[in-house]
Amino acid sequence: MPGEVDYKRKRFKNKIKTKLAFHAARKFLNKILDEKIMIVSDIKGKENLRNLESGAIITCNHFNALDSFAVQLVYEESISKKVRRKKKFYRVIREGNYTSFPGFYGMLMKNCYTLPLASNPRVMQEFLRATKELLQEGNLVLVYPEQSMWWNYRKPKPLQPGAFKIACMAKVPIVPVFICMKDSDIRGNDGFPIQEYEINILKPIYPKDELKKNDNISYMMDENYNAWKNVYEEYYQKELKYDTK
Repeated sequence: MPGEVDYKRKRFKNKIKTKLAFHAARKFLNKILDEKIMIVSDIKGKENLRNLESGAIITCNHFNALDSFAVQLVYEESISKKVRRKKKFYRVIREGNYTSFPGFYGMLMKNCYTLPLASNPRVMQEFLRATKELLQEGNLVLVYPEQSMWWNYRKPKPLQPGAFKIACMAKVPIVPVFICMKDSDIRGNDGFPIQEYEINILKPIYPKDELKKNDNISYMMDENYNAWKNVYEEYYQKELKYDTK
């Protein structure tokens, strides 16, 4: 409902909850790395985040419920601790994940630097206004532009325009991130091999002043998709093809 979500964590109570949730999330990240529930073999292109002079939207392929923790690791390893005091890392999440996710993950969804979307138009305006301000203040916002999660799906999926509309609105770049993966020799509780990630941080894509809004959105979407496609083909050493339309 309007006013329910403190998007910018201005209330004292919410600041405390956010700090506690972040520490819990960071402890959990250490645990899944130590226990090899998530394996990150390499992070390439750190300079593409480190050298940013503005806020930015990070776009990433989405294939696992825990892959935002991999992007958290990207943020921490690319940006110095001193800069991270001002340049925070936020995640855009589904409305249902904020309102009805249970337990530990639900606590993180509500409190750990998340920006929930909303079906209520007034709340959506609050989301857009706060997200624009956070970006213009120099923060980073993770958006999954495919707007879907297919478990361990390795190909880039078609992109939706939302992330690119926000980038144009805030006049900040998109930083595409594409995670490639291969089977490790460790099997998870589900019996399948745990995936080993190579995370690729690609060059920022800036909106063009000379383009109209819709043309800019199309331009940035195409550039993002092509950047992902190039990484896919280089890593897997095969042409990107789809079995269905």
